[in-house]
Amino acid sequence: MAILGKVERFLRRHDMPQTKFGRLAVNDPRLVGDLRRGRELREVTRKRVEAFLANPPALPGPGATP
Repeated sequence: MAILGKVERFLRRHDMPQTKFGRLAVNDPRLVGDLRRGRELREVTRKRVEAFLANPPALPGPGATP
């Protein structure tokens, strides 16, 4: 599966805004929007995104209070 598909699935599963994902994964809040518009990732960035997808930080579930 392409990286964008993996990211989209993660966003739905964790009910996470795209900007938060980008900030947490690679410190780039525009990452997901850019991917949706056709951005190609450099190898190092792709590896960082995949590492985040494989081992995300502990995230509160939907409806949890911060």
